[in-house]
Amino acid sequence: MSDRTVYVVDDDDAVRDSLAMLFRNAGLAVRAFPSARAFLAQPVPAAPCCLLLDIRMPGMSGTALQDELLARGAHLPIIFITGHGNIPTAVEAVKKGAYDFIEKPFDDYQLVTQVMNALERSDEMHSGVTPVAPNREQLAQLSEREQEVLKLVLAGKPSRQVAEELHISARTVEFHRARIMQKLGVRSAAELFRLCLGG
Repeated sequence: MSDRTVYVVDDDDAVRDSLAMLFRNAGLAVRAFPSARAFLAQPVPAAPCCLLLDIRMPGMSGTALQDELLARGAHLPIIFITGHGNIPTAVEAVKKGAYDFIEKPFDDYQLVTQVMNALERSDEMHSGVTPVAPNREQLAQLSEREQEVLKLVLAGKPSRQVAEELHISARTVEFHRARIMQKLGVRSAAELFRLCLGG
């Protein structure tokens, strides 16, 4: 397991330290960097890994780092940490191949789970395994309410806004999102966008 590393890039010292501790407690190797340029100063990781990346940072942003890695031919599973106002930016990052994005404030268990999924994806990439794409016909399995939730999620709206527009609780929105992902056979919001938006 020690060769599977989580790279954390965040300009906030407290966030970076707490994330590093969270992943170490989960038994994962961690390397943390205060900026995108500090991360780029080292060789691009070759072993299975995951990059946890703040979307907004001074100097080089998280999305600019993603662009630079793509330009270098490095396809690392990236999970973006995004604030409320950055959902459309995160959606764009997903269209460029990001593994997932997680909204602040995030749940530690959810974050660790998604990082583990991203590490599995990285293992698959290194072993040459091609994941099976979900079938678009599965969309027909969604209930009317699930389709309403999905439409708003795909529009880049955060759970709180979806809840307000549909007059339901944010917890109910999260329940519907989980059911949608289960029915469509996807493990991350990013996979959901790629399936439904034809990415």
